[in-house]
Amino acid sequence: MEYIYRDNSVKNNIITIIVYFFLSSYAFADRLAILNWETKAAESLDSLSLSQDKERKEGIAVIELDPNSIDYGKILFNIPVNPDFTLHHIFYNQDLSKAYVTALNSDSLYVINMSDQVWRLKPIHTPMCKVQENIIFSDDNTKWWLTCMGSENVIVGNAISDEIIDVISLPNTFPHGITLDERIDRILVANCVAPDMSNAGKTIEVIEASTGKHLDSIEISRGSLNAPVEVLFVPNSDPPIAYATTMMENSLWGLKWDYNSNSFKTKEIFDFRKSDKSLMPLEIYFNKNLTLSYITTADPGRLHVFDISKDLMSPILIRSIDTAGGSHHVAITEDEKTAYVQNGLLNIPGINDGSITVIDLEQLKVTDIIETFKIKGRVPNSITFLPKWYNSAGHLNNGNK
Repeated sequence: MEYIYRDNSVKNNIITIIVYFFLSSYAFADRLAILNWETKAAESLDSLSLSQDKERKEGIAVIELDPNSIDYGKILFNIPVNPDFTLHHIFYNQDLSKAYVTALNSDSLYVINMSDQVWRLKPIHTPMCKVQENIIFSDDNTKWWLTCMGSENVIVGNAISDEIIDVISLPNTFPHGITLDERIDRILVANCVAPDMSNAGKTIEVIEASTGKHLDSIEISRGSLNAPVEVLFVPNSDPPIAYATTMMENSLWGLKWDYNSNSFKTKEIFDFRKSDKSLMPLEIYFNKNLTLSYITTADPGRLHVFDISKDLMSPILIRSIDTAGGSHHVAITEDEKTAYVQNGLLNIPGINDGSITVIDLEQLKVTDIIETFKIKGRVPNSITFLPKWYNSAGHLNNGNK
């Protein structure tokens, strides 16, 4: 079901997207996920800039992922949005009451109140934030931090009022991944790549969370510009340990907190090229018992399963599961039996397959491929379950729901 949308208020940067969410099908749904999508780029696209085709579309959709449902694999509803924004990823706050949607091409961050029967994508004006990437939240759900890959800073917002309260400058960086551990009052930011790919970083930036002070730049590299892309603290690790992926050197790094020096010790803990020649490691996830970590690679698309039960700084690869080009975000069920891998990275030809790979996490094998978006000529850019079915897989500071 698609709802007709015409944006007549772009001039005022006021975007209203409305959907009657409590559809009859929702009451009987068993496993719903939300994702944002865009028209698949032509194979001739030769840059990271999106196609200027006037026919290009994008939207936010809800899809049924329960294989026992008569609606399995179907889009229950879709909300077309202004294609000029280039919506990027969807993140929940700590209590799952709001969903924040970043945008690569807009001067606003967007937020949805998940409890509203009518969904409205409300803008938070952020003109100082170009190429919005990731957002994290304080443990008490009162602050958020937004990375701006195109403007060398991190925006701090009030998570109650959604007003901007600070701008943290990180000169000569390309802020992308971000993670927080309040026990040590530290935020880590991955210094990734220039939006036009003209330059790249090789550091993790360290920020004092309570003050916003930029404390340090930690190199995680074999020497080259390797574009750290995601960084994530292992939940409840003691001493605190963060994992970071580097998409140009194709490595996984560990950053271990040293209480004596109040700093991080770093170590390359896995080389994807040597294991199975996987390139562009991206997202990082953990199971609830912190015995397993799941990491995606885009080229070729794979989900890698690591045993981290013995030593967090020495993960052991259990299996690499073939998915499809551009494997990026993963939605994992609450019972941790099934993973849904969204295959599409920045709509780049060759790594923008557009499918969703279904993986049995107990048998570690692919059980299905959902091509609902692919056959429509669309590519999902993120995937996450709606709050009722959500499992943060280590991505909320207060643990899994």
